[in-house]
Amino acid sequence: MTDPVFRQLGDSEAPLFRSLPDAGLVGRAITGVEYRTVAEGGDYRPEWSWVALRDGVVVARAAWWGGPDDREPLLLNWFDIAEGEDAAGAELLRRAPWAVEYELIAPAGWRDDPAVREAVESRTGAARAAGMKPLVERFHYRWTPELGLPERPGRLEFRPEPDDDVIFDVLRRVHSVTLDAHALRTTAESGLDRAAQEELDFFRWCPSPREWWQLAYDPAGELVGIHVPAHNPSGPCVGFIGVVPEKRGHGYAYDLLTECTHVLTENGAAFVAGATDQGNVPMTAHFARAGYPVVQERIYLVSDPT
Repeated sequence: MTDPVFRQLGDSEAPLFRSLPDAGLVGRAITGVEYRTVAEGGDYRPEWSWVALRDGVVVARAAWWGGPDDREPLLLNWFDIAEGEDAAGAELLRRAPWAVEYELIAPAGWRDDPAVREAVESRTGAARAAGMKPLVERFHYRWTPELGLPERPGRLEFRPEPDDDVIFDVLRRVHSVTLDAHALRTTAESGLDRAAQEELDFFRWCPSPREWWQLAYDPAGELVGIHVPAHNPSGPCVGFIGVVPEKRGHGYAYDLLTECTHVLTENGAAFVAGATDQGNVPMTAHFARAGYPVVQERIYLVSDPT
């Protein structure tokens, strides 16, 4: 058996990337997205796509993704390996020049299906062999109008906040005590200010109106938290829900989620996507109460800085 060749995709080689047979059990394929380059009207750039070839046949492939204006990829979200080629898949990831996180999309309850579980474990195993480590698993939700719009509890007053410095301070307070794995990792590695800045940068990155960002106050006029209705490149979503530590324990995150849903639907959303870490039990309960079903699970692995 000859050694595999690892290389970047050429400008007209999208058909080569698509030539690897795949059952479509996991990854972006289960969302209905096909691998297409920007030139084909898709999301991917050939210069951010790599293949492993053995005797001219694709045995592993990986594609990194970023927004239309991003100069570097934000994450790896397309990674497939032919049967028995896990080592080639791991080497492909080692040779690629980007140390961004890997987002693996799986159907809800993926551990209950042996074939899907094997597909997940093959990819995550190769990523771990390439030096990545698991960070978190998240539930992904999708609310649609036929599920019923959750009623506003009416306990809070919502106000737009035009000052980014105020928003930054609120985010800093929210992340000072958090269950969010990404925020915890950033805080541990780079400090609390960096964790807050990452959220603020994400809000600015989203192509949705700045005036949608709102702070919430209780009847005494005290700050409760923040919600950010947003549009990401896939559509309308719950961009952020956060309650400041001193106001937790009253279920206010549900009020924020409900208000976020209303704002998006009032601005024409035909669906609303949301997500939370599986270990964030209070937030998973709020999504369930608001009528958001789990439609996917996503597994995140990150490059180990050590």
